[in-house]
Amino acid sequence: MSETRPPADEQDLSLAAPFTAADVELAERRCLHQGFFRLEELHLRHRLFEGGWSGRVVREVHHRHDAVGVLLYDVDRDTVVLVEQFRAGALDDPDSPWKLEVVAGLVERGESVAEVARRETMEEAGCEVGELIPLHTYYPSPGACDERVTLFCGLVDSRGLGGVHGLDEEHEDIRVHVLPFTRAWELLQAGRLDNAMCLIAFHWLAGERASLRARR
Repeated sequence: MSETRPPADEQDLSLAAPFTAADVELAERRCLHQGFFRLEELHLRHRLFEGGWSGRVVREVHHRHDAVGVLLYDVDRDTVVLVEQFRAGALDDPDSPWKLEVVAGLVERGESVAEVARRETMEEAGCEVGELIPLHTYYPSPGACDERVTLFCGLVDSRGLGGVHGLDEEHEDIRVHVLPFTRAWELLQAGRLDNAMCLIAFHWLAGERASLRARR
């Protein structure tokens, strides 16, 4: 059936969400797996845009802790600090399951996202953050996962950084790289920085880099 849309100047450009969680009827929530993460099967129905209700829908949802990512940037030297480590989710990657990433970690109960950003920066990169600049909070994959990611840019002094870091009890083996921004951008363009945190954070930095350096 064809749909008649109003002219662009008459459309509601605010795109306010028309529904809330109250517009979902959850009939059953079944745990399929409980390990470090939890996998649930949901049986539900929800309201439809054109009125009425959907039929019974079954969805599997991966429950994770919320996460924090921090792109570490040295304004004075125009360098970024990245970490490299093995990632099980990239085991079948055609190039390598070792990935270059921004510092990142999971939010534990009672922690603020800023506390996580500073803790993980020390654990993974061995440095302290000065100013923390909030970038975005987003769902990486809301069709199947409830995780929300908060991204920061953390201003640091990159002198002397490097080496291997991480917590032994978490089996972390993390190598630290300090790169000129231009070199890191080349890696991004070449597909080496191929995860969402890196892509989002670096595109933000590309737009804000000049204003950050003008503050020196």
